[in-house]
Amino acid sequence: MIGNQQFGGGNPFGSFSRKKREQGMEHFDSGGRPVGKKFPFKGAFAVFAVIVLLIVGMNCYYMLDEDNYAVVTTLGRAEAVSQAGLHFKLPFVQRVRRVSKVIMGMAIGYDVDSGESIDEESVMITKDFNFVNTDFYLEYMVSDPVKYLYASQDPERTLKMLAQSYIRDTVGTYNVDDVITTGKAEIQSVIKEKLTERMIQEDIGLSVVNITIQDAFPPTTEVLNAFKNVENAKQGKDTAINNANKDRSEKIPQAEATCDQIIKDAEAEKEARINEAQGQVSRFEQMYAEYTKYPLITKQRMFYETMEEVLPKLRIYIVDEGGTQKLLPLDSFGAAQEAAQGAASGQDVAGTQAQSTSAARGQAEDAGADEGGEEDAE
Repeated sequence: MIGNQQFGGGNPFGSFSRKKREQGMEHFDSGGRPVGKKFPFKGAFAVFAVIVLLIVGMNCYYMLDEDNYAVVTTLGRAEAVSQAGLHFKLPFVQRVRRVSKVIMGMAIGYDVDSGESIDEESVMITKDFNFVNTDFYLEYMVSDPVKYLYASQDPERTLKMLAQSYIRDTVGTYNVDDVITTGKAEIQSVIKEKLTERMIQEDIGLSVVNITIQDAFPPTTEVLNAFKNVENAKQGKDTAINNANKDRSEKIPQAEATCDQIIKDAEAEKEARINEAQGQVSRFEQMYAEYTKYPLITKQRMFYETMEEVLPKLRIYIVDEGGTQKLLPLDSFGAAQEAAQGAASGQDVAGTQAQSTSAARGQAEDAGADEGGEEDAE
């Protein structure tokens, strides 16, 4: 009784069992077709599953271009990938970080955006205790992406500090004149060599490509004007030297050509005189051979030939006591031969020439004998 009053006068488990039977019973619609049970979270679960699959699928691969490295980290172990294209990875296990391959730049001594000088970085002292304001531009690139990411906390800052140190150290070994004018190329080369060796020792994944002096000038206007005057004087000196070299390049070939011509003329004169001397020697030897055979005839012949050469146009006028002038031609003894040939026509030509020559020579000998007799008489 107490139980009936407490539970409403009926079976306390009646309502519970009835609910269970109602849940186990099938439901039918107005057409008599069974209606399935409804689950309110079924659609949300499907959406969540799709989202999860998409996230997992998107984390299964990555794309790499030509301008970047990929550093793939697997449970703390890093590996560099440089080949461009599609690559696969384990989702949520492997992590990918991209590192640029391109050459990057760093300004030292000035602000890239505004172009204003930063005195803390640019002003330095030279070997001759002068101040100079120098701006540098450093070009570098990543050589090892794994070391670039994990070997140093800030590799760019480390590179900049080392570059500033070597810049000041190198500029301090040169005079201010060299830093501003003619020594820029050498200073750049020395700094690059030192910085490259130091970056190899540090091994932080960066390498130096190039370092250039953007500008170098004294910190005051007066000193700047003085250095401009020095630079103008040096340019004038270089211009004068270039002009002198040009003049030398033009005149030296001319002098060499004149020298060669003089040498060639001297050689030709030498050969001509040698040939002439050899000809005279040969002529003398032949004449001497004839002289040994016929001394008197050869002597007379030489005398006549010499007189013909020495006195080709000589005319001798002889005036006797009566005032009569007579011409004695000595230019050619062949005239007497021609006269003798005309008088003795019909005779042999060779015999006539021999007779006339003998007659002429006989006359000359007689004349010489008469002169000798007169001299003896005197």
